[in-house]
Amino acid sequence: MANQAKIPVITLDRQATKGDVVSHIASDNVQGGKMAGDYIAKKVGESAKVIELQGIAGTSAARERGEGFKQAVAAHKFNVLASQPADFDRTKGLNVMQNLLTAHPDVQAVFAQNDEMALGALRALQTAGKSDVMVVGFDGTPDGEKAVNSGKLAATVAQLPEQIGAKGVETADKVLKGEKVEANYPVELKLVVKQ
Repeated sequence: MANQAKIPVITLDRQATKGDVVSHIASDNVQGGKMAGDYIAKKVGESAKVIELQGIAGTSAARERGEGFKQAVAAHKFNVLASQPADFDRTKGLNVMQNLLTAHPDVQAVFAQNDEMALGALRALQTAGKSDVMVVGFDGTPDGEKAVNSGKLAATVAQLPEQIGAKGVETADKVLKGEKVEANYPVELKLVVKQ
């Protein structure tokens, strides 16, 4: 609709599946997935036995975070016990993790593609008495950071929405002035661990 009206479209965080987009500004999800895997390797070691909880299949966030994590898997020779969707949902993260724990009780670490699934997985692990399994989330939500600071969640890869928003406004201003903009602007992430 905006394309038909000759209105320039700029997307933030998630990519559009249709239409023409002038510029896309988002967290560097590939870098974030790799960052999570690298942290697991640092804490658990090479060849760690890991489970990955994926987001909603087909979304740019799930695809890109998974791609980055696969880079870390290859670099650190992780043994991926399972990689299964839990749709960015806490309850599904809990249920999927409970099922995966039955099949893979020897898991050493879990990478969840968002904090909601990480918190669900954490609950499943706590219920099963598996306090030695490391869980890393993604997004840096208030609940995720609270769980990190209390020592329950090992880490979360935090997005910086203020930077995404600021870059979006700056890009829109340039477009309106007729200036050239990049097709993609990746925004850095930061790893949040207990201080």
